[in-house]
Amino acid sequence: MPDLPTPQDDTEAALFSECWDAVLSYADLCTSGSLTAHQLATEAFTLGMREVRAAASTHVRGGRRTARLPTIPALLTAVRNTAAAWEADGQGHRLDPDLRLWLNSEGAARFSGPPLRRPVALRALRDMQEADAALLWLAEVEALPLPAVARRLGLDPASVTDELDQVRTLFRDRCHRAHLDSPMDAQCRSYARLLDAVTRSPSAETPGDLSRHLATCVQCAEAAACLRLHGGGLPAALAGGVVGWGGLAYLERRRRATEVRLGAVRPDAASADPEEGAGRSRVLRGGLLVTAVLLSALALGVSMMPFDGSGDDTAAAQDERQPVADPDLSRTEAARPTATETPSARPSARPSARPSVTVTTQRTPRRKKPDPEPQGTSSATAGTAPGPGPTTEPAPACRVAYDLDSQWSDGFQATVTVTTDRALTGWQVSWTFPDGQRAGQMWDATVHQDGSRVTATAADYDRAVAAHSSLSFGFLGSWRDQNRSPRDFTLNGEPCTAG
Repeated sequence: MPDLPTPQDDTEAALFSECWDAVLSYADLCTSGSLTAHQLATEAFTLGMREVRAAASTHVRGGRRTARLPTIPALLTAVRNTAAAWEADGQGHRLDPDLRLWLNSEGAARFSGPPLRRPVALRALRDMQEADAALLWLAEVEALPLPAVARRLGLDPASVTDELDQVRTLFRDRCHRAHLDSPMDAQCRSYARLLDAVTRSPSAETPGDLSRHLATCVQCAEAAACLRLHGGGLPAALAGGVVGWGGLAYLERRRRATEVRLGAVRPDAASADPEEGAGRSRVLRGGLLVTAVLLSALALGVSMMPFDGSGDDTAAAQDERQPVADPDLSRTEAARPTATETPSARPSARPSARPSVTVTTQRTPRRKKPDPEPQGTSSATAGTAPGPGPTTEPAPACRVAYDLDSQWSDGFQATVTVTTDRALTGWQVSWTFPDGQRAGQMWDATVHQDGSRVTATAADYDRAVAAHSSLSFGFLGSWRDQNRSPRDFTLNGEPCTAG
């Protein structure tokens, strides 16, 4: 594993403890292996901290505040820019193939092109006071509990909820102004005032002509996601507009990492803050760095993608992959918050404007894969002749919950949770879409679709599933006309019941 970045002073060491796991998590999304992810993260963190220091020294010029992103999104931008530099320097083979395609597309060009054509969320966040922007990012994208956000930013825990509401409103106003300042054709400009009106109220219905326009205009659809504070789409609007490629997958990882920390560091989630251990040792830079890495390892191990090295037993492989298969962790993770907790729980990172939930169950940590079972066997004792009359079929050994987390004009996000009565060492979950839907990007599994039949196969890190526990994965999909729930779920070829 390459050496970790070397902070220049205690302040930078504190930033390392707070930001390294976020940088490494996004770098892992961008690369094809964990060792390469560490190299990209180290290079990007060094570059990003240099830019953060430079921005801080020129934050005010002539009495005028210069635009500046909070530290974590600034460092994530450095990861993206470093990946672009690798691609330009002939090192693109080290990057995720989908990222390489994006880096050479118009989508990537928007982030470095004319300022008024850059994503609305990026421009709005840069236009806010840094403390306000940091509060919004930590609460919405990093999914940190508000008491932890308050401690990190030095805010009053009793008033941080009200401050966050005010900051959300401020962000919306900045987005509205940025949208109006964007170059638009006559049709988009004619819808701008109506778009502002219908996104202000959760009860306002979107007129049909505006819905059709949003389905075909990327620029206005991005603005709508930023302007609509209700419905759970704000985290996705922020991540997609600031990070760009991989924003939704990054959101899911940060949510999962926070849940793991809350469940694994202490029983009392209110004080389960990874910053406390670092805070106690803040006077010693070396101790702070060790604490940061140790506290990040467990969450990263659960939230990151599989280790692609061949027999490499480096610390990167151990820290990122081993905790997932640790039987002790399965007991610890049972205390994690779920997506169906009380309203006081952190809002889940959803990329949607219109959530539409169907069947929901507790979302337990991704896990383990099934032993191959001989097909066509019966529960009857071998050698015993069947009695007269109908035979009794054995009860299905798995149950499936399909959650439609969110849905918009032509797409949706869903989560599949399968509870198995048997211990698994590998798994495949299949289902049939009734309305021609297509499954796209998937996390915690790999996807294959043949016509209407979809098969999700366990990733390298979540093959094993204990008996009477669950596996879970999520994906993005597209739909037309209707988006009914899938049917005919099977686990390793055996049918599962719903619920």
